[in-house]
Amino acid sequence: MTRTRGFRPILWLLLLGALGTAQALFDHAAAARTQGAKQAPRYEVDPLWPKPLPNHWVLGNAIGVWADDRDRIWIIHRGSSTLDANEKALELKAGDCCAGAPPVLAFDTQGNLVQSWGGPGAGYDWPTGNHGIFVDHAGLVWIGGNGPGDSHILKFTQDGKFVAQYGKPNARQTGTGPQGQPAFAPGSSDPTSFGRVAKIFVDPKANEAYVADGYLNRRVAVLDATSGKIKRFWGAYGKPPSDAPEGRYDPAAPPSQNFRNPVHCADLSNDGFVYVCDRLNDRLQVFRPDGTFVKEAFIDRHTRASGSVWDVAFSKDPQQRFLLVPDGINNRINILQRDTLEVLTTFGDGGRQPGQFYGVHSIAIDSRGNLYTTETWEGKRIQRFVNKGLAPVTTRHQGTVWPTTPAR
Repeated sequence: MTRTRGFRPILWLLLLGALGTAQALFDHAAAARTQGAKQAPRYEVDPLWPKPLPNHWVLGNAIGVWADDRDRIWIIHRGSSTLDANEKALELKAGDCCAGAPPVLAFDTQGNLVQSWGGPGAGYDWPTGNHGIFVDHAGLVWIGGNGPGDSHILKFTQDGKFVAQYGKPNARQTGTGPQGQPAFAPGSSDPTSFGRVAKIFVDPKANEAYVADGYLNRRVAVLDATSGKIKRFWGAYGKPPSDAPEGRYDPAAPPSQNFRNPVHCADLSNDGFVYVCDRLNDRLQVFRPDGTFVKEAFIDRHTRASGSVWDVAFSKDPQQRFLLVPDGINNRINILQRDTLEVLTTFGDGGRQPGQFYGVHSIAIDSRGNLYTTETWEGKRIQRFVNKGLAPVTTRHQGTVWPTTPAR
């Protein structure tokens, strides 16, 4: 009995040593897995941003976002025109709530509302379906439109004073359709007017505006940013744009030689490449500023309906190593390595909780690398995702990136 009790401490030591060895081997294997893993930015949703809107305001379809040089976050939405029946009943003052917010809103980094304006006014034609917002190097706010008859672009000061209008509405009107509604025809080779602009990006060095033109036309148009005059334009693969019918998207078919509606973004990188969202073709095409085609990448090529490539933002490191591409059908953000266009990982999921999406539409990034997303359809909101730095890629789809540490 005495000898048996004497062996117990030795057995415990042997057992603990074996467990320690196993843990060390496990840690070593885990380190080996992550040591050679690719790196990607990591984000967490900030569920407390922005702060509540005043005046019982609610958002409609939120279809544009931009972070300006002061890290003010600008959004554009469709307010009362896209509220559902219940929301409209509330807006008619069946109770204390609610009212559609003005179309243009700006927030500071703490989530405080600092600007609100927009809508029809004297001297300009407000779009029937405002779409996309950009604040340029001079602090001027550019707005497009993808509604019926929207064949023009507007420019304002940050407090909402009208500056310029490029083009006139209804420039593509051809008569009436079978239901008695106005009919509009594309004009992707038109040198003077647009066809339902999705988004604008202004290059401060060349003073040129890149226009994703867009929902009726099928081209990228480049303007003189002061006069609004169209300087050049191109279609898919840098070819002259075509308005020929494409038919339904077939992921098994050879790549289309044309853009499909909508051409949803045309953003310029620091090193001079134009990234174009060919949304319904599930692809991102890359060009030089003169329209020379460079390369393309398909993202979730099986995606039908409204497609998988909705917008693009560049990471804030000097090399812009990563691209952030929202996908409003699969409801996630794709993180791509910019030089290879490889999808490294994704985050987000379908749903209405913070960190989830319902029709994620547009994306912007501030100077700290924090992301801002807007949602169309029934999403109707803006969200912020806090940059947590680089981390090894351990899974293709991260799902909802709920905060593990307090947002800064």
